[in-house]
Amino acid sequence: MRIADEKGYSDVHLGVGEVPRYRERGEIIPTDWPVTDDATFVDWMKEVLPPEKIDSFLRNKDFDGSYAFPFVRVRINLMDSLLGPAMVLRLIPKEILTMEQLNLPEVLRELASRPKGLVLITGPTGSGKSTTLAAMIDWINRNQSRHILTIEDPVEFVHSSRRSLVRHREVGMHTHKFHNALKASLREDPDVILIGEIRDQETLGTALEASQTGHLVFGTLHTNSAVKTVERVLGMYEPEQQDSVRRSLSESLLGVIAQGLIRTTDGKRAAYHDILVNSDACKDYIQRGELDSVEEIMQRSRFEGMCTANQVLAELVETGKVEPEKALEASLKPNELAQALRGRQ
Repeated sequence: MRIADEKGYSDVHLGVGEVPRYRERGEIIPTDWPVTDDATFVDWMKEVLPPEKIDSFLRNKDFDGSYAFPFVRVRINLMDSLLGPAMVLRLIPKEILTMEQLNLPEVLRELASRPKGLVLITGPTGSGKSTTLAAMIDWINRNQSRHILTIEDPVEFVHSSRRSLVRHREVGMHTHKFHNALKASLREDPDVILIGEIRDQETLGTALEASQTGHLVFGTLHTNSAVKTVERVLGMYEPEQQDSVRRSLSESLLGVIAQGLIRTTDGKRAAYHDILVNSDACKDYIQRGELDSVEEIMQRSRFEGMCTANQVLAELVETGKVEPEKALEASLKPNELAQALRGRQ
């Protein structure tokens, strides 16, 4: 773990019958340590988890939690597999990078400064969603006098109260059920509520209710484009509920930031974004369920802070930061991007 922290690796993979491995900038790299045996793995579990949590894993075959080493905090996932138990440790940096340090688009600061509404940060696992979200919460914490409540499974970035008061709640440790904590949060006088992940209709319903009753709500989903996020949210409801949920979402949604990471020509990684800001025109189309039109608005509304992933990828290629092949691999619409790149040559 210390080596991973010092070298800037994002994850450590440990498992019985395998050599330990690291994830470095998206790539899995092996170590020259011996293959892990059962006894060693049990010792490692004891190092980061109390006996009752190890028992819970042995019973349920899955476990999510967190642990703070003196030098770094980690998110822990335990699983059973064909070769035996395995563990993935995701490093969560103690230092929260600011929006400026991460070079995030200006519109994210504008969304973070809004008094109420729903902001969704989306992207596949390992796309930097948590880092972006932490930077937005950090900006509010430093610049506004608000009560920020986070409900996570597990808690990732830990914020110390500055101008704002920040309270963290971890599912399984500070509350038994995610939804109970979210429902109770409406009575705890928050201004800002961070929901770790919107997994089901019940959570989404409460998030919409909170955003409509004067709270700024942040949530994450595992979708890879802004429009697909809106589709996924609407897809959590039955056809007969669609009209009312479209109306509710169109009124509550402030914006969707879909994020990905791509390897750059200097061996580092850059973030690219697909950003939907819920303007009056977008509201209208979301209410009518005409989501293709929303994508068209995004393409021509850079002045409102919107952009599509393909526009950003094309710029990264044009400035020499990313190889064209890598950009095409990352794109959800590679044919459209290939055409754009040909047009710019």
